[in-house]
Amino acid sequence: MKKTYLHIAAVTFAAMLVSCGGEKKKKASTESTPEPESNSEQLVIEKPQLKFGFIKLTDMAPLAIAKEKGFFEDEGLFVSVEAQSNWKNILDRVIDGQLDGSHMLAGQPIAAQAGFGRQAELITPYSMDLNGNGITVSNDVWAKMKPNVKKDGNGKPVHPISAESLKPVISEYKKGGKAFKMGMVFPVSTHNYEIRYWLAAAGINPGMYTAENIQGQVDAEVLLSVTPPPQMPATLESGTIYGYCVGEPWNQQAVFKGIGVPVTTNYDIWKNNPEKVFVMTKEFTEKYPNTTVAITKALIRAGKWLDTPGNRPEAVEILSRPEYVGAPVKVLANSMTGTFEFEKGDKREMPDFNVFYRYNATYPFYSDAVWFLTQMRRWGQIPEGKPADWYASKAKDIYKPEIWKKAAELLVAEGKIPATDIPQTDGYKPATTEFIDGNKYDGKDPIGYINSFKIGNKDK
Repeated sequence: MKKTYLHIAAVTFAAMLVSCGGEKKKKASTESTPEPESNSEQLVIEKPQLKFGFIKLTDMAPLAIAKEKGFFEDEGLFVSVEAQSNWKNILDRVIDGQLDGSHMLAGQPIAAQAGFGRQAELITPYSMDLNGNGITVSNDVWAKMKPNVKKDGNGKPVHPISAESLKPVISEYKKGGKAFKMGMVFPVSTHNYEIRYWLAAAGINPGMYTAENIQGQVDAEVLLSVTPPPQMPATLESGTIYGYCVGEPWNQQAVFKGIGVPVTTNYDIWKNNPEKVFVMTKEFTEKYPNTTVAITKALIRAGKWLDTPGNRPEAVEILSRPEYVGAPVKVLANSMTGTFEFEKGDKREMPDFNVFYRYNATYPFYSDAVWFLTQMRRWGQIPEGKPADWYASKAKDIYKPEIWKKAAELLVAEGKIPATDIPQTDGYKPATTEFIDGNKYDGKDPIGYINSFKIGNKDK
């Protein structure tokens, strides 16, 4: 049975017992797949009452699970988890101290220290997930794209679908005097960079950012604009945009409502790409170091629980609640249980569409941060070329694998994760990643990577 503390004083008393060598009581697990019991000692928590934010997306799942399965409480943390209206609101509320931490776009803490948008010292010790996004187009656009898409022997589209099939549609709209408009969730979101990557790989210019054009639409053949994730399907249905890149469940919602068709996922653009991160201010982590480690421990356990076979149906039920994502179970299950539906009725096995723990998903790799910086440079959000060591230095200012490792080592000692789940790395992913355009990347040569792009800034 989970421990419950009646008030903060009880937490303080428990912490004093631990510091004096007191032994934490064992408890029975409430998980679908039980974890081994342990005699772990609780950290002395400096700030037990916490408020975290999130956007209504499937990839907020580690926060919901850490709360609902008692992982926060196991660490002596009393957490409220609150939905926020948009990504800018989340960023501002974390910086201003109204939230102690939050589910956040990976690009947000990076931009905050790289000179684009509001500036602040933000850090992440925890990557929340891999993959999870899709690019969806309206039914009308899909009907025009479909003749240009390769088919298999059963007449089904062959994936991945290149943006080459979209080129004639963009030309048709242009001849009719209509700009081709698509949505993404935020200027420094993975979604913005993924849809730009997908378009540029086919030679379609998604536009550049300049000091005068902060919408990033200079020389654009496709006009990209910001729409909050839960509003994507309605905006598509109204005809304001003709397609979008967003996280789940808002691609599958378009299929469910019969208003659009996902044409590719970010797994095909960049296999096992990082998506969201958990962010706190640097000030918070320095003022409350034990609390920071305890938060990270609980989130690592949540990621592991989510990727344990048999737990996803329960996770879907939890996420469907109005206080979390609030989408129908059927819609959430389409991606969360290892499938993904493209054209209505074309449901395919995609076991890696949502990854929360496997492939070292929770580890904050420097190379992930460097990739986001290269995209900011590519599209003009970082206006001037930088030396390679600038990218490495910025990555280390923001991504904190040392905090993750401390949390993970404690979990190993407690018997909650195996030691083999701690990656042996210098902070960079050991394997070179290949993208949809054939480019390869390992995070250690950002200048060479930038200079491989078809469209975008070049650093000579």
